[in-house]
Amino acid sequence: MVRKAAVPTASNGSYLQGQPNGRLPSLDSGQPAQEQKVVLKKKVTLLRGISIIIGTIIGAGIFISPKGILKNTGSVGMSLTVWTVCGILSLFGALCYAELGTCIKKSGGHYTYILEAFGPLPAFVRVWVELLIIRPAATAVISLAFGRYILEPFFMQCEIPELAIKLITAVGITLVMVLNSTSVSWSARIQIFLTFCKLVAILIIIVPGVIQLIKGETRHFKNAFAGNDASIMGLPLAFYSGMYAYSGWFYLNFVTEEVENPEKNIPLAICISMIIVTVGYVLTNVAYFTTISAGELLLSKAVAVTFAERLMGNFSLAVPVFVALSCFGSMNGGIFAVSRMFFVASREGHLPEILSMIHVRKHTPLPAVIVLHPLTMIMLFNGDLYSLLNFLSFARWLFIGLVVAGLIYLRYKRPDMPRPFKVPLFIPALFSFTCLFMVALSLYSDPVNTGIGFAITLTGVPAYYLFIVWDKKPKWFRKLLDNVTETLQILLEVVPSEEDQKS
Repeated sequence: MVRKAAVPTASNGSYLQGQPNGRLPSLDSGQPAQEQKVVLKKKVTLLRGISIIIGTIIGAGIFISPKGILKNTGSVGMSLTVWTVCGILSLFGALCYAELGTCIKKSGGHYTYILEAFGPLPAFVRVWVELLIIRPAATAVISLAFGRYILEPFFMQCEIPELAIKLITAVGITLVMVLNSTSVSWSARIQIFLTFCKLVAILIIIVPGVIQLIKGETRHFKNAFAGNDASIMGLPLAFYSGMYAYSGWFYLNFVTEEVENPEKNIPLAICISMIIVTVGYVLTNVAYFTTISAGELLLSKAVAVTFAERLMGNFSLAVPVFVALSCFGSMNGGIFAVSRMFFVASREGHLPEILSMIHVRKHTPLPAVIVLHPLTMIMLFNGDLYSLLNFLSFARWLFIGLVVAGLIYLRYKRPDMPRPFKVPLFIPALFSFTCLFMVALSLYSDPVNTGIGFAITLTGVPAYYLFIVWDKKPKWFRKLLDNVTETLQILLEVVPSEEDQKS
């Protein structure tokens, strides 16, 4: 992490000398470089925005193991209640982000909003932890689910070799990053297709479940709240699991600058997406309980597969494929969105300058996309992924709670800020309290893992002062950084955004 090096343009004698605006010459036939505007274009329509949110929220969890809530509530009725309430709470959080996205029209999501409200140090800590640990580990985990379920139909009679899972996972990760490096339009189109596949998969579960209800299969709903043994600790943990299942509603805010008509499309996309996901999640769980008892659900390794085997016969082979496609959609949406956080953080001087550059022809933030590839591969083959996610799961909710608290703070700090979309104040107050309560709960219920995660997060503080504040770095070090930046520019064919150069 370094301060921005000098932009390699004609003024500092770099290889770009003589090129207009310090850009590489155009490689498109027939169009001169002067007419090529190198910026991230507004290609995220309302439909693409909805597909980013839904496609990132719905991963493997709803198909594989929705038992965290049931385990901590102890009854069918209470688990369905928690699913519903978590959907409403997530909608509240999403509405808060809709207000922030329409009044702060910068990409970057959490990072940008913390920077605006509380300044550079907490914003840097957020992006530091995201880049080094959270995003590579989270990408590796969802990718492993993709690898396992894409291979499932080929290993029906035996255990899938772990090496095979990791190799196909590595291929999937690489494919997603190549796609996001090559074309914004194609990654968005594929995201729409994958979101459609997710919704089809959910309907494949919901429709037979509704048919079962019509047939009178309601025995598992009788005395739905009987046996409810949710403890003071269990119920909050159930909410923690539920909020995690809905997480992803914030990803559209990472690409605000690429959204067409953000004042209208961001709130619309968020509201439509959260209603679809909440209804889908609740009905999917209702469908499970028409066929599977609470005890059987807790014992099942993959609830959707168990459900399909009982009702659909050989068609159940299609379920692992749909789960794999669902995971691939989450991978694609996550990489597409989070790369913009790194892009914006670099633009602000909090990450190496190369990450804020754009490919001269493809107009994608190629360095910000591929920076995750080596880190994710290291996590995939060497890291204890689930421990890392346990260490840092609290950090996500800590910073999301901080962002929403920042919305309240900005209401008083900058009352004249234009707010095309405004939520009632009780919504951010309730949601930020929920997030901070979950953080406090994790500190109480699992102090060791949470303490390790807290320590990892705090490493961002000395890193901030070492890499950002300290500006008396040796000349040889600064020259080395400039040379590395210029070399990477040549290799990757990237340049600073023209809008950055003008600002």
